[in-house]
Amino acid sequence: MAMELNKILEDYIDENTGQPVMPSVSGENAFLNSIVKPIYDTIKAEVQSSKNGTAPHSVWRNYDDINEYFWSKRCFEKLKWPVDIGSNFFVTSSKSRHVGKTGFVEQRSFWNLFRSFDKLWIMLILFLQAAIIVAWEEREYPWQALEEREVQVKVLTVFFTWAGFRFLQSLLDVGMQYSLVSRETLGLGVRMVSKSIVAAGWIIVFGVFYGRIWTQRNQDRQWSAEANKRVVNFLLVAAVFILPELLALVLFILPWVRNFLENTNWKIFYMLSWWFQSRTFVGRGLREGLMDNIKYTLFWIFVLATKFFFSYFMQIKPMIRPSKALIKMKDVNYEWHQFFGNSNKFAVGLLWLPIVLIYLMDLQIFYAIYSSLVGAGVGLFAHLGEIRNIGQLRLRFQFFASAIQFNLMPEEQLLNARGTLRSKFNDAIHRLKLRYGLGRPYKKLESNQVEATKFALIWNEIILIFREEDIISDCELELLELPQNSWNVRVIRWPCFLLCNELLLALSQAKELVDAPDKWLWYKICKNEYRRCAVLEAYDCIKHLLLDIIKRNTEEHSIMTVLFQEIDHSVQIERFTKTFKTTALPQLHAKLIKLVELLSKPKKDANQVVNALQAIYEIAIRDFFKEKRTTEQLMEDGLASRNPASSAGLLFENAVELPDPNNVFFYRQVRRLHTILTSRDSMQNIPVNLEARRRIAFFSNSLFMNMPHAPQVEKMMAFSVLTRTTVKKYCTTRNNCALRMKMGFLSCIIYRQFMLMSGKILRRGCAEKEW
Repeated sequence: MAMELNKILEDYIDENTGQPVMPSVSGENAFLNSIVKPIYDTIKAEVQSSKNGTAPHSVWRNYDDINEYFWSKRCFEKLKWPVDIGSNFFVTSSKSRHVGKTGFVEQRSFWNLFRSFDKLWIMLILFLQAAIIVAWEEREYPWQALEEREVQVKVLTVFFTWAGFRFLQSLLDVGMQYSLVSRETLGLGVRMVSKSIVAAGWIIVFGVFYGRIWTQRNQDRQWSAEANKRVVNFLLVAAVFILPELLALVLFILPWVRNFLENTNWKIFYMLSWWFQSRTFVGRGLREGLMDNIKYTLFWIFVLATKFFFSYFMQIKPMIRPSKALIKMKDVNYEWHQFFGNSNKFAVGLLWLPIVLIYLMDLQIFYAIYSSLVGAGVGLFAHLGEIRNIGQLRLRFQFFASAIQFNLMPEEQLLNARGTLRSKFNDAIHRLKLRYGLGRPYKKLESNQVEATKFALIWNEIILIFREEDIISDCELELLELPQNSWNVRVIRWPCFLLCNELLLALSQAKELVDAPDKWLWYKICKNEYRRCAVLEAYDCIKHLLLDIIKRNTEEHSIMTVLFQEIDHSVQIERFTKTFKTTALPQLHAKLIKLVELLSKPKKDANQVVNALQAIYEIAIRDFFKEKRTTEQLMEDGLASRNPASSAGLLFENAVELPDPNNVFFYRQVRRLHTILTSRDSMQNIPVNLEARRRIAFFSNSLFMNMPHAPQVEKMMAFSVLTRTTVKKYCTTRNNCALRMKMGFLSCIIYRQFMLMSGKILRRGCAEKEW
């Protein structure tokens, strides 16, 4: 099909007809009728045969079986192209020609507890057997008992147990997966039977070689050289027995070898791996890295070493002496039936039963302990969940732009090679600096920097999505957004929830440090980056606001311009505290708040605005300057009106020109200025919605995690995911809602129904055509 499609797209010419290549399946709804419908009918028949899921899993093909069939090689051999409708894949009635299970058959049985965790069960039972044999000698340490040859040979009996469990595993495979065997998959049946035969053969081989050891030992009545030679022969046989396990261990530790074998289609590799696993096309070559495998192995080494140490010294060894004493007891009368004659073996078994049960189950205790410790360590070093509240978000927010530039920018924009050892080391050092603020890895963002603009775009997009999903309000949107540069603000305009109470704290510092020099006052303010930005933004916004609402080319506009020029000059020459009274700043702050509140009202009174401007002017001229100036000096300096006619009325009376009420951008900046001037600690609860807080915390934490750099779009792996869905949630945008509200077609109750109902909009009081 793919080749045919390629020929059609490339305008190939058919060699037989001399015409452009035509599709094999053509006509009206040809693909639907010839391809989709037969597969759909087959799946429908399989679903019906399942009897609503009550039929045994082995008698019908489910979703995974059909998927795995299309992953197999026989799919291409049997279905062909064009699709052969007579293929046995489409047969659902005849059991003889029916394609059965493909990859796995679920047999509900208690034996699945062993079959699914066979390696764990075998390891626990083998250690229990070996530990009992060693502890039976009652030595202080196990290696002291293992110095004796007789104990060493007895420990070799664990290979009998191991071979027996392999035989049991092969029988369980045959009993539970026999439904996979068909005429097309005879290889699976041959492999199952062969594994059972080989497992039984290993039991016989071990029995023969082990028996030869004791035969020679009994003949010589000591551990002679010939007896030791037969022990060596047994060990060689055991080495061959465990060779597949060693090979699997090597492939696990060296994942690139296994990836190479799985990704290679050479028949020699397929023949070598046929005994252990079926050929698969899903997940091939997808193995964890070397370091991950080493960490995983070390974790289980510590868990198992602790568990076996505890089990040997605290569970098994203390039971040896009571067991021996109980075995040596004679003429004991039991009330129950004696299963082993006059011996006490049954009583010894009852004595060991709770110990063995605890031994088999306490592994999860050690696993829980180590996993919690390792998980805490990994989370600590990876800084998972480090940013949990607004306070911690404030501390890290100034690093976000640098973290986004470092982690989310594509490789071609970073202008350095990736993947080398040196680059990885440099990335680790840079990420460490980002996390802890070492060495100032970030530059203080200013409003005109490209990094600030990129960061603002990403952050604002996240906040806008929150608003579209209605998990934050419009007010919270303004408090959380990072607005673009405007009103000639010199610093980056942090979100308002980060600047809460900072301006008030700066005013209190200025009021306390009355006689301090400018450098010291500014140093105290700049110790907090948000406080510095709040002060500069508030000043720049107030300057732009006052000069904007006062008409240009008027005397009042000139007075305000001169006033701000004097302030800027005193700051530039570092004589602000020598020229102005910092104790008058709270008075100016109160009057400015009143002015901003007047401008924020829906109905604005120009007279009140004039009064507020007059009050600000009086405080600035009369109380703000340390050196008192006469009216003539103020007029000479340009800080008072020189026109006698204008002095008769109020200053600013005819000079105020308020922007149009439809100027959304202006009044949005006024609301932000009001927030900066009046904000206090109440913003610690912004946003209120817990889901919004969770998402912000997740995004913030992800910026400081060990993540790969964003690749180029051309280098990204393309993949498609098809998911089934039965319920669709319909959402609308704020613009659509606003339009309908404007037209009178949308009420609050209908909006809520629209957002909460799945696929239905209840129209109460609205005509059908209006929607």
